[in-house]
Amino acid sequence: MSSFIAFDSVAVIAIAGMALATLLTRVGGFWLMSYVTLSPRLERFLRHTAGGVLVAIVTAAAMKGDPAMWAGLAAAIGVMLMLRKSMTAILIGMAIAIGIRLLGLFPA
Repeated sequence: MSSFIAFDSVAVIAIAGMALATLLTRVGGFWLMSYVTLSPRLERFLRHTAGGVLVAIVTAAAMKGDPAMWAGLAAAIGVMLMLRKSMTAILIGMAIAIGIRLLGLFPA
């Protein structure tokens, strides 16, 4: 059974390194922010940063996207405008893009 599971040591080391870097970044951020007084302006900025990063990632991916991705993105935007539930919009958009690809409606 041990031959069934094979580990690439370089991949495992890379994943462990990325996990450590992520942990240190998060802990370091909380530590640094403990020395900062939150003004209303800074609080607004921090509250909206995550959304801005998500929009940047989606926009970059959409520029190289196929019709299935565009359909999923349009559905996600529509659901978000109607329901104001971001996770629901993301899940529906992904489901539509995956469904279109599985059905082969837009071959690559």
